[in-house]
Amino acid sequence: MIECVNQFVNQLFESISIVLIMYCFISQNVAWSSVNFKSMLTWSPKPTNYSYTVEFSELGQDRERMPHCIRTMEPECDLTAELKNLKAYYSADILSEPMRGVSSDLIEFPHVRSEKFSPYYDTAIGRPEFKIEVSSDKRKMTLHVTDVPTALFNEDNKRLNIRDVFGDNLQYKVTYRKAKSTGKKEKISKSSIIELTDLDQGVSYCFYVQGFLHFRVLDKQHGEISSYQCSPEDNTSIFEEYGVGVIAGAILIIILAITTIIIVIVMCCRRRKRAKNTGKEGLALNGV
Repeated sequence: MIECVNQFVNQLFESISIVLIMYCFISQNVAWSSVNFKSMLTWSPKPTNYSYTVEFSELGQDRERMPHCIRTMEPECDLTAELKNLKAYYSADILSEPMRGVSSDLIEFPHVRSEKFSPYYDTAIGRPEFKIEVSSDKRKMTLHVTDVPTALFNEDNKRLNIRDVFGDNLQYKVTYRKAKSTGKKEKISKSSIIELTDLDQGVSYCFYVQGFLHFRVLDKQHGEISSYQCSPEDNTSIFEEYGVGVIAGAILIIILAITTIIIVIVMCCRRRKRAKNTGKEGLALNGV
């Protein structure tokens, strides 16, 4: 009888301890983290003597448990593959539960709910890559932007890029300036091939590119900025830059200027010589 009582007391003490631990160490700092549709749910602290279970749903729908995030010992859960309706908003609950193999009499476990999250409207867009093409007449530059790959796959298991997901809603913002200047210009393009024609011929320009989603709230419209790239500085010959006519006119002006200077110098010399000769003749007459 005493052994039964002791066993009951021990089990009760263990149950109470488990419940106290779960309530004392309930999950905190629950947050969504999503880049290029790789959507993670994170929280703290890392569990000891208890575990976490993640439940999620579209807003207004029944909740379901993440199969690989049931009684997990990690403070994170990857929900990328489960958020199939990309434009929907989701929320998740982080439940503090006993570890695997440990029972509890609790019907409802302590939990914390996340803020709402939508992959389409909230995921961050990563850094794009691009190449610069200079036209043969050096008056136009074309940026060829590579659409950033995502963590999503289609039915044929082909990886999707951000253009596949956003379609015409995806735009690119280009910020550029002359390599030897600080003044900046911007251009927004709906295409991944961006032509810039308002450039000085043969001058080096520097660019960076970022995804732009105009339909989002302001602080989520811009993607990560690309690396900074500059076009090569052109060693254009003077004939290509100014043209033969301009150069010929400049040479003619220089020749005329030199000729005028020579004529003025010759005339001055003659006048001085005449003045000297006149002075000598006057001295000779005075002597007579």
